[in-house]
Amino acid sequence: VDSVYEQLTLDERIAQCFMLPAYTAGKDYNMDTVLRLISEGKAGGVIFFKGNPTAQVNWTNKIQEAAKVKIMVAIDGEWGLSMRIDSTIVYPKQMALGALAHNELIFEMGKQIGKQCKRMGIHVNFAPSVDVNNNPKNPVINDRSFGENKYKVTDKAIQYMRGMQSQGILACAKHFPGHGDTETDSHYDLPVINKSLQQLEETELFPFRKIFKEHAGSVMVAHLYLPQLDTSSRIA
Repeated sequence: VDSVYEQLTLDERIAQCFMLPAYTAGKDYNMDTVLRLISEGKAGGVIFFKGNPTAQVNWTNKIQEAAKVKIMVAIDGEWGLSMRIDSTIVYPKQMALGALAHNELIFEMGKQIGKQCKRMGIHVNFAPSVDVNNNPKNPVINDRSFGENKYKVTDKAIQYMRGMQSQGILACAKHFPGHGDTETDSHYDLPVINKSLQQLEETELFPFRKIFKEHAGSVMVAHLYLPQLDTSSRIA
């Protein structure tokens, strides 16, 4: 890593912090632009969204060949590749998995998803969600959570993570520090979580601390406003 880093210009080093959205099909198709930016050294990764398996593999090969530094390839596939790619296996959403009595089945699911990611040239899957779904009015987490019990969420998320990482695919614990107790969709607005630090420690942060100790490969920070953690944000 150090030897590669030393060969990069300052601009190229900064570019390694950026991940491009990549659409291989549909109205948002942008692969020609992605390929150009990668070949110019202006990004360090791509996250694939809507597309099909054949097109995605072909484009992955093209951008890897064009890159000076090999690109990190990601996908947001909480219930497998089918969340983004057609003609692939559809696995249950996390709320359905929350009803399973045998967590080893979730490990096996994670393992299979990991194998499929590897076959597609994907390095990181932005899953699992470790949000505790403790607000029934939540419009964005809901069935993407293993449930409202922090112990269940923790145990099942760890098994999903272990399954994927057993295949060399980085898991991603999200949405830190916990997106379960909101009534706002953070894709469209900025949710505010007015809870004490003690309440966060008891519930929202519990599964994150546990999955970090089990060596989760990465973490995704949520776009939330938590005034008890950061008073610098200004909300109109």
